[in-house]
Amino acid sequence: MMRRLKSLNFADTDFFQKIDEHLSINQQNDDELDEAVAEIIAAVKSRGDEALLEYTNQFDRRNAGVADLEIPAQSIQSALNEIPAILRQELEQAAERIRRYHEHQRLESWTYEDSDGSLLGQKVTALDSVGVYVPGGKAAYPSSVLMNTLPAKVAGVEKIIMTVPTPDAEINPLVLAAAAIVGVDRVFSVGGAQAVAALAYGTQSIPAVDKIVGPGNRYVAAAKRRVFGTVGIDMIAGPSEILILADSAAKADWIAMDLFAQAEHDEDARAILVSTSTEVLDAVQQSINRLLPEMERREIIQASLDKNGCFIQVGNLQEAAEVINHLAPEHLELALANAEEFVNEVKHAGAIFMGNYTAEVFGDYCAGPNHVLPTARTARFSSPLGVYDFQKRSSIIMCSKDSAAVLADTASVLARGEGLTAHARSAEFRQKLED
Repeated sequence: MMRRLKSLNFADTDFFQKIDEHLSINQQNDDELDEAVAEIIAAVKSRGDEALLEYTNQFDRRNAGVADLEIPAQSIQSALNEIPAILRQELEQAAERIRRYHEHQRLESWTYEDSDGSLLGQKVTALDSVGVYVPGGKAAYPSSVLMNTLPAKVAGVEKIIMTVPTPDAEINPLVLAAAAIVGVDRVFSVGGAQAVAALAYGTQSIPAVDKIVGPGNRYVAAAKRRVFGTVGIDMIAGPSEILILADSAAKADWIAMDLFAQAEHDEDARAILVSTSTEVLDAVQQSINRLLPEMERREIIQASLDKNGCFIQVGNLQEAAEVINHLAPEHLELALANAEEFVNEVKHAGAIFMGNYTAEVFGDYCAGPNHVLPTARTARFSSPLGVYDFQKRSSIIMCSKDSAAVLADTASVLARGEGLTAHARSAEFRQKLED
């Protein structure tokens, strides 16, 4: 029997300190790892394919040559044609739902004419190219392909390059099938920090892109952090996490399984249950004890729950809202009878799943919203991956002769106030109203 999850009470005077310490909210960077990543990036940047092959063969236990780096388009299409019909059907159904949702996010250009006659506005354009990193090997993450690629497609990105590691030269057909469904332009069998470096700086085989998105291990995260500025990135993702707020209407077995679904990612995943009811907490613990032995990934689940799992007792829903908004969870399940009413109290969360029938795993695969979400409290200031991450905005300004004269008065005074006389004179020249 698994021992009871760590229990905290909102009534404790040092509650927030305790929860932060338990979840290791403020993690320090690993200097040794960061140095290793810096070395890999520098090598790929300076030696291109030569370094890329060295690291790929070393870390993925391959004997690849340059010609082996790119997966042929024919192989990608063959993977789609050869997977079981039910898998293809459901991948295509998920892709359609995800595409349809993201079409609502597309930003459009706009302009208006100000009272002084100036034309002002915003021009929205898609990025030219995007690199999508997909974890590979024996694990299959076709959902990651869909979630990271479809928003870029909806945005109008012209070129999408995908990288996926293939340890022991093992290529997962589901990942390739998903790439075929969404229309990835080119796929390369490389991973790790070396793949991120190749996408950022380009090599003889892999073209440089404008932005890199997609999940990965600590080396991938560290590499994305280092190349940011040369290219854009989606986010630096931490361990996956879920917070469930449950009332007496919640079903204990469902809640336990939802906690398991998050905990089975890895030992660092975070699964938290908040409730006003000790009876609910006790019932979920009993469900955990009964259901855990039958789980295929029970060792990982147990390690995750032991390390980061937590029960939090609150006195009322207002206190629950304070906990939620402090932790800003990646996934928030509201297993409440009045979930639609309570959601107004939530300020910070990556994705919100309302009601007992709305399992978080629906969002992972097929509901429609993106599953690339801010973690480690970053939902306080960031949002899920979306179409807007693949579009950029340019300001538009066009002055008429009359509006230039109006703006010149203000610009000249402010520029001289800052001591920038060339700025002032540039504005003042427009006051002469010469044709």
